[in-house]
Amino acid sequence: MLIWFVVLYLMVSVGIGLFAATRVHNARDFAVAGRTLPLPVVIATVFATWFGSEAVFGVSAQFVTDGLGGVVADPFGASLCLVIAGLFFASKLYKLNILTVGDYYRMRYNRPVELITTVCIIISYLGWVSAQIKAMGLVLTIVTHGAVSEEVGMVLGALIVVTYTTFGGMFSVAILDFVQMAVSIGGLLYIGYVVSGLTGGVAPVIEHAAAAGKLDFFPPADMRLWLAFIGTGLTMMLGSIPQQDVFQRITSAKTARIAVIGSIVGALIYFGVTFIPMFIAYSATLIDPAGMGRLMEDDSQRVLPMLILQHTPMLAQVLFFGAVLSAIMSTASATLLAPSITFAENIVKSFVPTLDDRRLLYVMRVAIVVFAFAVLMVALNTESTIFAMVENAYKVTLVGAFVPLFFGAYWRRASTQGALAAIVGGISSWLLIEFIVGDASVVPAQLFGLLVSATGMVVGSLLPQWVGRRLPHEPLHAELHHHAAAGTHHVSGAPHRH
Repeated sequence: MLIWFVVLYLMVSVGIGLFAATRVHNARDFAVAGRTLPLPVVIATVFATWFGSEAVFGVSAQFVTDGLGGVVADPFGASLCLVIAGLFFASKLYKLNILTVGDYYRMRYNRPVELITTVCIIISYLGWVSAQIKAMGLVLTIVTHGAVSEEVGMVLGALIVVTYTTFGGMFSVAILDFVQMAVSIGGLLYIGYVVSGLTGGVAPVIEHAAAAGKLDFFPPADMRLWLAFIGTGLTMMLGSIPQQDVFQRITSAKTARIAVIGSIVGALIYFGVTFIPMFIAYSATLIDPAGMGRLMEDDSQRVLPMLILQHTPMLAQVLFFGAVLSAIMSTASATLLAPSITFAENIVKSFVPTLDDRRLLYVMRVAIVVFAFAVLMVALNTESTIFAMVENAYKVTLVGAFVPLFFGAYWRRASTQGALAAIVGGISSWLLIEFIVGDASVVPAQLFGLLVSATGMVVGSLLPQWVGRRLPHEPLHAELHHHAAAGTHHVSGAPHRH
């Protein structure tokens, strides 16, 4: 029964995605759903930005192992990312009426900055999307009791997500997010209720976790530990902001106000819901200490699904794996769509400026298939945990893309020269520490790279400008204002420059 439910659910998801394809008429529909989404759907899509494999399997396993201090990146950093994006960036970016976050870097600086940051953003998605594919393989292996191997499950999962994403784009993502948010939250709440009955209530689980030190959030008074704690939190909190999936979910809203509210509300719902899998997974240590102890040693990611299979009724199993598949598929589809759109819009169009809308849409769809193959190869050949894959995904955007975005939005003197200094300095210093010093470094490599990036932006912008100088009659703020007021995206090429 469980296997047939999973098959039926996957077929329905593909059907919804194909139905959404009937609403896709151009690249704008495909990328940002025509900027027509109402508040409830925006909230659902923002929630689904993060509520994927790492929220269900990765974060819960990390919490059971290391407690709250081990999940500072997610859900704490991830939730704050969406709040910051909503409060400080949603309205500014929405009013520019652009297709990708890469378009902003071109408008604010120049094409080289656009190309470099776009490459950083695309690279960051390899680990993130691979984590979703890896999780689908894990789920399909567990529900079939090993009849489908993890490798075959990854291939099947990738094919399913690619099918409806390629045809429906952001419309299919938005519709499925709305459905899957309801399934995820409803299913997990029911599972939490069932599991609490097995533990004698919620209080015994919390008391046990507190006694085991799992509720200690801040590290002890050690500078190295505190710097690692801060670096881990900032990676997800700030490194995730210059991301196309966050950008496209926000800018798919009907209005700027909906974009802001949807981002903040979605973040708050995500933060609360993520504690449900943590509660369920930790309950396993009380329900079956011996069995779950062995799983913790072998693969802590299996603690949660095995608890459901071994200790809950069939209805709970159906709802749980429905919720898990909903979470994984909604995140996988959007994070597969985002880098593909970015590649087509900000790299292909840079070299083929005459690309019309019909061919741009075709390139986006081909890019989805190619990128899906790339992330499948990463998923099949990595030994990293789901949580580690997601946590490490945003280091490159933290050191290479965040500073130009932030300073470009809030510092008028930020220049192209400063942006290039920030990008080159941030990435090179991060890689230097990461591969030469490694774990011996007192300051985490990505935190060091962020500091160098910010310094590069300030120094590069204040020094005499030799790179990317603008003509006196072409002030930046006027160009951005004109583009926002125009109300239409320049589909056939970059905004006009004299």
